[in-house]
Amino acid sequence: MNIHTYEKAWLIASMVLIVGFIATITYGAVGPGIAMIDDDGGSVDPSEINDHERFGDPGVTHVGGNEYEVAVVAQAWSYTPSEIEVPADSEVTFYVTSRDVTHSFTVAGTNINTMVVPGEVSEMTVEFDEPDEYGILCNEYCGESHHTMEGKLNVVPEDEFDLTELSVEAPDEVEAGNETTVTATVENGMQDDLETTATLEIGGETYEEDVTVPGDDSEDVEFAVDTADLEEGDHDWTVTVDDHEESGTLTVSNSTDGGDGDA
Repeated sequence: MNIHTYEKAWLIASMVLIVGFIATITYGAVGPGIAMIDDDGGSVDPSEINDHERFGDPGVTHVGGNEYEVAVVAQAWSYTPSEIEVPADSEVTFYVTSRDVTHSFTVAGTNINTMVVPGEVSEMTVEFDEPDEYGILCNEYCGESHHTMEGKLNVVPEDEFDLTELSVEAPDEVEAGNETTVTATVENGMQDDLETTATLEIGGETYEEDVTVPGDDSEDVEFAVDTADLEEGDHDWTVTVDDHEESGTLTVSNSTDGGDGDA
């Protein structure tokens, strides 16, 4: 069969367009390192989300190496957590469910775009190579404040990423001459051990304690403070662990203040 030259040209051009279209779709799906969405993430009873192992305390979890999981709960009209931080050069698997109605979990500028249905868990995995900021929004109409439902995903440099948490227990008041204790609890959210230093500053005094926190665990650091070294009155204190800081005030009082002097 004799095919006219122009027909050949159009056939070739059509084939090139088809191949280009397929290549574009393929690159859009896997080129940036984003896997196709897996909707087989399991199920969860919306009424039991608060007690669920994964969604009871949603957020970022270090799985090991450069792998992380992020649990997100959608509800009218917000995400929990509303701001997510993960490190660059990481593989992140998102698990998202809804507490009430159907929402979506869409990370603008990426291929993360999935419906979030009550009772179901949407699962998707993505690789983030470079630091960047992404907006999170809902593309499924979910009520009158649907337009305000948004969040943020921050991909930070590896050396700036941290899953350490600090909490401090300290008395508000202690009698002059007595010794008291300030207890700092350091939680390590990474799988690797954390070696760091906890510092307490109070009344011009500085106390330091080295601490090693096992992976996915916590350690208490106790600072013994002798009020004989402090004058009566209010003393601001600060506990620091790396970039984390907690502060408060300790009042040193005379044991006879406001009393009758009896032992």
